[in-house]
Amino acid sequence: MVARSYHEKVIDHYENPRNVGSFDKSDQNVGTGLVGAPACGDVMKLQILVDENGKITDAKFKTFGCGSAIA
Repeated sequence: MVARSYHEKVIDHYENPRNVGSFDKSDQNVGTGLVGAPACGDVMKLQILVDENGKITDAKFKTFGCGSAIA
């Protein structure tokens, strides 16, 4: 049997996640998307903050699932 492990970058992103959080979903400049397979346990919410010119100025996410999904 072959042992599998995650790449060091995946482990780093899992242990030190970037841009985790959320914006106020009632803000009209926030777009929210939800993707995943709740049956297997991997779900991600991605939110973007858009300025008055339509430019994305910030992004946040929350992920529930295995280490590679979180990373």
